[in-house]
Amino acid sequence: MTRIILLGCAGAGKTTLARRLGERTGAPVVVLDAVWQRGWGEAEVQAFRDLMREAHAGEAWISDGNFAAATFDIRLPRADQVVWLERPRWLCALRAAMRVLRPGEPHRLANLREVLRFIWGFERRNRPLIESLRLKHGPEVPVVRLRSERDVRRFETALGSARIARSG
Repeated sequence: MTRIILLGCAGAGKTTLARRLGERTGAPVVVLDAVWQRGWGEAEVQAFRDLMREAHAGEAWISDGNFAAATFDIRLPRADQVVWLERPRWLCALRAAMRVLRPGEPHRLANLREVLRFIWGFERRNRPLIESLRLKHGPEVPVVRLRSERDVRRFETALGSARIARSG
């Protein structure tokens, strides 16, 4: 079974890692940012939660995104692993700025200032909330902290090796 929740700041590399893990494991990837629509508000939270229940009902999934207050009670009790991507602010900011320039990217230049403000305040404002909700809804779920590209590569390799050993 592979049920992994990827957490981290915007620009930390959650979606990129989620896609690679999905390819490596064959588990479906749930990108929460792709499900939650810009412009949705409180009225749509229940519909979002219903979509999260459905997306995380299977025996395997890679769940990319924080959305702690709205989804941790759904995702964490079923998770095998939490992966925190703990990347430097400057790297997250650079990645966020670069991705709005890519063709076909859903992130928009008009929102870049807001995203950069979010990134700069993430450790102070968002991370403590995410951590407290993680401990409330999944204190027993093992946590891996990836701080560098080397850490990410080692995690991917180890996950692939474990999957091969289980299936062999």
